[in-house]
Amino acid sequence: MLDHRLIREQPDKIREALRRRGYEFDLDELIVVESRRRELLEIVESARAQRNDLSEQIGRLMQQGADVDALREQAAQVGEQIAQYEEQLREVQQRFDEMMAELPNIPLDEVPMGDSEEDNVVMYIKGEVRRFDFEPLGHWEIGERLGILDFGVAAKQAGARFATDIGAGAALERALINFMLDTHTRKHGYTEVLPPFLANERSCYGTANLPKFKEDLFKIADDDLYLIPTAEVPLTNMHQDEILSADELPKYYTAYTACFRSEAGAAGKETRGLIRVHQFHKVEMMKFVEPEQAQDELEKLVKNAEVIIEALELPYRRVHLCTGDMGHQPRQTFDLEGFFPAMDKWLELSSCSQYGDYQARRCNTRYRPEPEAKPEFVHTMNGSGLACGRTMAAILENYQQENGTVVIPDVLRPYMGGLPEITPRLP
Repeated sequence: MLDHRLIREQPDKIREALRRRGYEFDLDELIVVESRRRELLEIVESARAQRNDLSEQIGRLMQQGADVDALREQAAQVGEQIAQYEEQLREVQQRFDEMMAELPNIPLDEVPMGDSEEDNVVMYIKGEVRRFDFEPLGHWEIGERLGILDFGVAAKQAGARFATDIGAGAALERALINFMLDTHTRKHGYTEVLPPFLANERSCYGTANLPKFKEDLFKIADDDLYLIPTAEVPLTNMHQDEILSADELPKYYTAYTACFRSEAGAAGKETRGLIRVHQFHKVEMMKFVEPEQAQDELEKLVKNAEVIIEALELPYRRVHLCTGDMGHQPRQTFDLEGFFPAMDKWLELSSCSQYGDYQARRCNTRYRPEPEAKPEFVHTMNGSGLACGRTMAAILENYQQENGTVVIPDVLRPYMGGLPEITPRLP
């Protein structure tokens, strides 16, 4: 959520941000609603002060034995006016809150302008794209031939867009999770968290998944709980309604969770395999930082994700997302995309974003720059470190051999009992 003061003090800044994003929003209505909200607040506060003054007068006069009927009648009238204005204020406040929740974050100036992913800027490519002497198979074919991925049994159990890892497939994804968590905790300084996989409305609102992206969430029927779309939700709410001290910052958290998304807007996109499924696994990195730390800390976070990809020896590229492709919440996003040979495409393995104080305002997470200073909102950021299913898919496609086996990356072998490759018949 943006600072309310921007609405009345810097509306042109918001208007320009909306233009850069290509986002349709009635800012003029919001300005009118904000003005009316402040007007009603002043009226209500003034009327309450008048009622309090009348109550004091009535009390003094009653002690003197004076007639207070007229004042009581006047106080009753003021009370009725207060009730009317409070109802108006509730309605206006609700509309204001709804519009503020819909308003996207303001992109940083360095974010490239653009309308879609076609306008994203490739910053660099690292690693060598493998050239095959045979026709490479898609990861879904490899997994099914090796008996380590089963989409049919998952469909029977849960429906389309689910997958079941079996045998070495389950071991490979678990190895990825453990390798990522070990790297982030032991080398990058993150504190590991194992949070709930369910979140309430307040927490989903805090990360701005609600109300705008409600259709992308799975809700528990007759309950105020949602399956988390990513560990970003619980991690960002770790310090909801808290005031941290400056010497606690920056705070680094990492978590493995299952993630659940309806993929409501993903019709026709990578429907085969592990790329767009309703349930997937991810290791998330999340930071709470002081505002002046944000740019450097985001760069470190991206590098932390790159370390994982480079250790797996997968070719990847870093992409600066443009204003039109960037999500509603971030003010800057960098994606790390791995190359998928069979699909002949670069696909996201990690997305790293900084939010300024956009999420912190919604979560009410603040800090004191100095011991006696007024609390200020922290800045938040997060990134995939990495998306495990997609990374597994990238390994299957990049490490496949002509004889049908898949070589296991060196860094994962200690997590798989030293197994060098996956074959149809495991030792």
